[in-house]
Amino acid sequence: MTKALILASSSRYRRELLDRLGIAYTCVSPDIDESALPGETPQDTALRLSEKKARAVWDANPGAVVIGSDQVADLNGVKLGKPHTRENAIRQLRSMQGREVVFTTALCVIDADGRAEKLKSQTTIRMRELSDEAIEAYVDREKPFDCAGAAKIERLGIALMASVTSDDPTSLIGLPLMALTTLLTRAGVEVLPGLRA
Repeated sequence: MTKALILASSSRYRRELLDRLGIAYTCVSPDIDESALPGETPQDTALRLSEKKARAVWDANPGAVVIGSDQVADLNGVKLGKPHTRENAIRQLRSMQGREVVFTTALCVIDADGRAEKLKSQTTIRMRELSDEAIEAYVDREKPFDCAGAAKIERLGIALMASVTSDDPTSLIGLPLMALTTLLTRAGVEVLPGLRA
């Protein structure tokens, strides 16, 4: 029997990535508080929220396999979230220029029996030294208000970056597909016939 697969997200970026695997799924947006806890590291926040999103959707859909994911950007221990506004995006990008930023994308898959498996994928980017003119032109063209750190690698944001180091090329976009393939296979979802986790 085929298990229902649900992506616990309203992110179009995560949907576009999951579409690459060519498997049937539905999306349900989890209604959770995404605030960090006092003293929580950005990485711990991402791991906790990925499971919280998946669990909220699984509780409403027991027996399904549910994918939860969360991403945080860490600039020397300071969490950079989604900027939401032009002013915040410009401020974030100014603070990041010439520096390294670590993006942690956490992933949680809850299987049909309710067992959760989670992991994190990390991407380190070094931003170029950027003029205010370049930052403002980028923000006005891309409007990256829904991306942690305001830099979208899959579009013009790549021009802002001097280097990228990652364990999964899709991680920075918001869903590490190599790791997800492993977790889905372990949860009994067939990505490719005969594929082993």
